[in-house]
Amino acid sequence: MSAEQAQSPLPPGLDLLWGRRERGKRGPRPGLSASAIVEAAIRVADAEGLEAVSMARVAHELGFTTMSLYRHVASKDELLQLMWNGSAVGAESLVLEGKDWRAKLRMWSVVQWGMLERHPWITQMPMAAPPMAPNSLHFVERGLAALDETSLTDAERIRVIGLISSYTLSEARMAHDAARAVKAAMEAGQAAEPGPEPGPGPESGPATGPAAGPLPTYESLLRELIDEETYPRLYRLAWSGPEQLNDECAEFLWGLDRVLDGVQVLIDRAGEDR
Repeated sequence: MSAEQAQSPLPPGLDLLWGRRERGKRGPRPGLSASAIVEAAIRVADAEGLEAVSMARVAHELGFTTMSLYRHVASKDELLQLMWNGSAVGAESLVLEGKDWRAKLRMWSVVQWGMLERHPWITQMPMAAPPMAPNSLHFVERGLAALDETSLTDAERIRVIGLISSYTLSEARMAHDAARAVKAAMEAGQAAEPGPEPGPGPESGPATGPAAGPLPTYESLLRELIDEETYPRLYRLAWSGPEQLNDECAEFLWGLDRVLDGVQVLIDRAGEDR
């Protein structure tokens, strides 16, 4: 039995990503490819959100019929897998810079945060299982390599990678959900309270009504809602709290450093035990 015959079948989507899908009897439409479909789907998602992605919408973007896409991509679920992999293009050539594991792993997480900022629709993706696409695994491999110099076991290293990745994804999802809420409120305010027509000049902007202005911050809402006697600690936070509470990136980095502090404790204990 050859090595190819001994390979286990892969689930739909992964078989295409890993080059194990047999070509069907009906050949693919000339001028169209799976990579072109993925690129178009990512453009749509970047511009309009994941909810805008459909086989019909992507087909329209490319100027082909919807049925033409199905000769390359079997379903929308498969397309989502391909999009996830496509969002991590370049992971195989990523070089983590830093003098030690902490600096490299911090950069690894910041790179992931940047990818989620460029493609916020990733935070809306279903995550029933860990990513198994080639580019995703390249990214995981780079994270594991950052821990080579430590005394952690392989199992501990993959847990550290999973922990940091989950934290980054969670923070990005909250930031994205907040941005979507602000956008929806702004659009609703503009629709309900149309403002005056914009005048000429570089400072002109879209017509906005009273409800379309900046949404209140966490601190400003606390100041509006709470009193010092009932909520003394929150009151103190609202009136003297640091401004960076509204800086999503600063908050993310603060939490990331605390997670890395915990990893350092784990490494120190592992060194003592081994």
